[in-house]
Amino acid sequence: MDAKAVGQRIKTAREKKNLTQEDLAALIDISPTHVSVIERGTKIARMDTFVAIANVLGVSADSLLIDVVDQATKSVASELSAAIDELPRDEKMRILKVVGILTEK
Repeated sequence: MDAKAVGQRIKTAREKKNLTQEDLAALIDISPTHVSVIERGTKIARMDTFVAIANVLGVSADSLLIDVVDQATKSVASELSAAIDELPRDEKMRILKVVGILTEK
C-alpha cells in the first residue's frame, strides 16, 4: 500500500474542508501529531481512525484508497458521473472534450 499517496489524499480532503490538522485531530479525538504522521504516510491509520477521518472529511474510503482497492475506481467513476450529471450542458460538453483529448491514443 502506498501510505504516502493515501496520506496525501487525506491531506487534500482536509484542506478542501478548510480544516487544520489540529481541527481534524480534535474532531476524531487523536493528536495533531498523529494526523501529521498519517498525512505524511509515516504510519497507516487504524481502521477505526481511518473511518473516522473519511466520515469527518465527507469522502468515501474508496476515494482515499483508490490505488489500493481494485473496486475503488468503479466507485470514483460513479461519483464523477453523478457530479457531471449535475452540471449545465455546456460544462458537460467541455468535460467530454477534455476527456476525449486525454484518452486519445
